[in-house]
Amino acid sequence: MKTYFFKLIPPRRTFPGDMTPAEAKLMQEHAAYWRAQLAKDLAIVLGPVMDPAGAYGIGVIRATDDAHARELAEADPVVRAGVGFRIELHPMASALVRA
Repeated sequence: MKTYFFKLIPPRRTFPGDMTPAEAKLMQEHAAYWRAQLAKDLAIVLGPVMDPAGAYGIGVIRATDDAHARELAEADPVVRAGVGFRIELHPMASALVRA
């Protein structure tokens, strides 16, 4: 398995402070999706980063190859919804992971 850094960029700088009810529902689906990936050992760590310049989400995920990593990231409900969330996905050259 390879390790990847996943970044979820919200649709606007003020998110999540001005999240709409529809976005809140999508975020619940997003959390459920990634909890399932944690249960499958495909995700190592996930969570929001409250950067003063604008919050974003991060994940460190495991995948068999680049295509699998992209598939996992693009299957995220907030990405599939097409409401302005963007992703960045980068392979990690190496990762030390606690067993």
